[in-house]
Amino acid sequence: MCSVRVSNELGAAHPRTARFSLVVAVISSFVLGLILASILIITKDYYPYLFSSDSAVRRLVMQLTPLLGFCILVNNVQPVLSGVAVGAGWQAVVAYVNVGCYYLFGVPLGLLMGFVLHWGVTGIWSGMIVGTIIQTCILTWMVYRTNWNEEACVAEDRIRKWGGPSVSS
Repeated sequence: MCSVRVSNELGAAHPRTARFSLVVAVISSFVLGLILASILIITKDYYPYLFSSDSAVRRLVMQLTPLLGFCILVNNVQPVLSGVAVGAGWQAVVAYVNVGCYYLFGVPLGLLMGFVLHWGVTGIWSGMIVGTIIQTCILTWMVYRTNWNEEACVAEDRIRKWGGPSVSS
């Protein structure tokens, strides 16, 4: 959703609105993730009973809940940043960042932590979260250093190139 909003605002030559949309979406996603993570952490001793009658499974779920809460928080923000980058026309860069951070770094790190270091599911999950955190940091840096006025000009050039009406028309 944020990718559409950002691309529409850039295409309409509204760079400040595109940036504002980004800020609102990131903050909203972060707050929502924080609320959901808090609910899970507060209810970690109760909600596992809804899904399993096995005490070992419930204990593991209770133990992993803080990791789940953190995962929810990170995975609420990262897709927004990816969407903004896609909306700004950086699809190829986002694809490389995704593959590099998640598949070339996060998954191997998770396998290393899970199987070599014998951390089990916590290690596998932690490695993948580290990949997502690095991806989020890179996307945050990209978005932070963006000149939104320049991006609006680039969007207008794309519109002209592909035959759409330009803002100045």
